[in-house]
Amino acid sequence: MIAQDVLDQISLKGWAVVPPEPRLRAWVEATRSPALATLDAPKHANWWRHGHTWFAGVNVLDNDGSGAVQDGPALAGAAIDLLNRNCSDLAWDRAQISVCREGYPIQESEKDAAFEFRKKRDAAHLDGLLPVGPKRRRHLQELHRFILGIPLTFADEHASPLVVWEGSHHLIKEFLHRQLGEHDPLVWQHIDLTEDYTATRRRAFAECRRRTVTVPVGGCYILHRHLIHGVQPWRPQASADPVGRAIAYFRPEAKNKVAWASAAPLA
Repeated sequence: MIAQDVLDQISLKGWAVVPPEPRLRAWVEATRSPALATLDAPKHANWWRHGHTWFAGVNVLDNDGSGAVQDGPALAGAAIDLLNRNCSDLAWDRAQISVCREGYPIQESEKDAAFEFRKKRDAAHLDGLLPVGPKRRRHLQELHRFILGIPLTFADEHASPLVVWEGSHHLIKEFLHRQLGEHDPLVWQHIDLTEDYTATRRRAFAECRRRTVTVPVGGCYILHRHLIHGVQPWRPQASADPVGRAIAYFRPEAKNKVAWASAAPLA
């Protein structure tokens, strides 16, 4: 049964791919044009990075709570059915439209150390653990129930695919227990997690298998909210649609902090 297989994969490895199917492909066909239109919208120009080779596009898609854009269908498919069944009162956030193009990454204002980390470690990170203040200390600022990635264009495994460190969500769960376990969830966002997070991420690089994740249009993938992941630099042999590698990411907000910090596959 695909639903149980996907949940098992998320629990064990931290990620799972759901193969292409007509219902999700119909959503992509209806959504692609308005999604790609955000790339040229003046109000979203600030989302271009690295010499116009990466459009970060956080929450730029104008979709409603069903995931539908104007005159388009609601999000649908086996993965969506699974998420709806296992996440109570699920409402879709506005999707991120992430686009990478040939040349990514190009160094602009990024400091040398950060740029080297982007090239060599794919800018690996844990979603929601953000740099805060002038010293950019890591604090837990956003809690997501899961990460759903839906490709909008053709792109092969060399065209800046998603990269995951398989099983790293288990290490992050231990890290969260160490740092947050004795604190009231109301104060979690005030706790400086920088040193332990950096050490845990380094451990993930040493102990967890690095995997690139690609799926054809009409398919998708689901990541555990605690999985360390990033984006591979564009390789010279890459093949992709002219617009580049485009993915819609949904990351609905978690309503229960304790559930978010648990090992459950979905929050």
